[in-house]
Amino acid sequence: MRGSTSLQVRLPALVLVSEVVMIVLYAVFVTYDDNANAKMQNNATNPMENSLYRDYPYFADVQVMIFVGFGCLLAFFRFYGFSGMVFNFLTATFAIQWAILVQGFFQFYYAGKIHLGVVNLLNAEFACAVVLISFGAVLGKTSPVQLLVMALLEIPLFSVTEWVVLKYIRITDAGGSILIHLFACYFGLGVTFMLYRPSLNKGHSKEMTSYQSDILSLMGTLFLWVFWPSFNSALTSKGDDQHRAVLHTFLGLSSSTITAFALSAVFNKRGKLTMADIQNVTLAGGVTVGASVDMMISPVAAYALGIMGCTACFFGYKYLTPFLANHMRIQDQCGIHNLHGLTGLISSLAGICAILLATEETYGPSMYQIFSHRAPPEGDPKLQELQRLIPGLKPGLGRTGQEQALYQVAAIFSTVAASAVGGLLTGWVMKLPFMAAPSDEDCFDDELFFDVPSDFARVEGLKTPTSFDEKIQMSSMNTTVET
Repeated sequence: MRGSTSLQVRLPALVLVSEVVMIVLYAVFVTYDDNANAKMQNNATNPMENSLYRDYPYFADVQVMIFVGFGCLLAFFRFYGFSGMVFNFLTATFAIQWAILVQGFFQFYYAGKIHLGVVNLLNAEFACAVVLISFGAVLGKTSPVQLLVMALLEIPLFSVTEWVVLKYIRITDAGGSILIHLFACYFGLGVTFMLYRPSLNKGHSKEMTSYQSDILSLMGTLFLWVFWPSFNSALTSKGDDQHRAVLHTFLGLSSSTITAFALSAVFNKRGKLTMADIQNVTLAGGVTVGASVDMMISPVAAYALGIMGCTACFFGYKYLTPFLANHMRIQDQCGIHNLHGLTGLISSLAGICAILLATEETYGPSMYQIFSHRAPPEGDPKLQELQRLIPGLKPGLGRTGQEQALYQVAAIFSTVAASAVGGLLTGWVMKLPFMAAPSDEDCFDDELFFDVPSDFARVEGLKTPTSFDEKIQMSSMNTTVET
């Protein structure tokens, strides 16, 4: 029996309640930081030294990735373009304003207030990216009410996990391979496990792409590709660290891209390119270099990591995704386990290797800036010596490379565990009957939640694929339908 999917009461009620709560919280707790506060400006203040000019370019780049890149990328289904882009827009906007508050209490709260600047918005966008990656696992099978609830619950869990890992475990993860990609992946898989729909393993008549939708999705890929160096380098230390992050990300993306083209042609039965490979696998290098992106890993290592990530991602789509759906009740719609999970694990391992291999001979005294937890503790004579060479160097924990590597491993396991459990609990909440979840028959269909134009193509008499290979073939061809 189908439940009601009308948004007339559910969506406005959820939005109204959330907006009332946010207005109260913003009014009570949020104020300007020093760089945005007029009271802090005087004749000695140089406007060009305002943090806006340092942080806004990265904020703008990540904005494009969030709203244009992810939005277009998720619009690859022929009959789900409105939903892919609009639900991304809705979820992202909600997630960012919610993350400003939640992250603010953990990172920017002092003197009884959350102090708001552009850097808060940038951090909130990274939290938003976590939600949008998780969204990919349940694309086409959820209502906007369910997605807002997912963001409402995922943002606090992510913020707590991030705070615990960075404050107590203390790791190095400049590109977010552990805290962004792994967390988002296993949270999303936990949600989709709870929302399992057995009938969809056989495919769905509307689970297909078209010529236009594939082009739109590829545009999303290109936006993500172009701005990924900003994503990986935005929160790294300014100077040579950030410079390396840009170089390594570009090299990783470049090698993964050409590798994706080669693999797509080799493993296509007709020796042709598959658009799904170009749209997704080409981006793997950006994730794979993330954990070591600001380290002295060498350009060739970044290039090799791009190839490794691309290869793992490609074979994950080909073999692991159908296995998870058929044998483990995990219907990973966009293959986030391949693009973010497998590559995130490879990146994490590469980061651990880079930490173990780091020496002062390679890095010089700046090693204790890049690996700040390895810096000598307060009172150590070596700290004073290093501070003469690097003014402003802060005391660290005095960890060895082996000790830091173990903490990195602990962070991986704790992040995956927290996200998976959180995803399962969130999925259970999203299954509640008043969430306006679509029926199996109405999945992947814009018409369920939108007034569609008169030229919207409708499915009539299309064959439902019976195997995963046939499903891929159907989703790649431009099927002619009657309107």
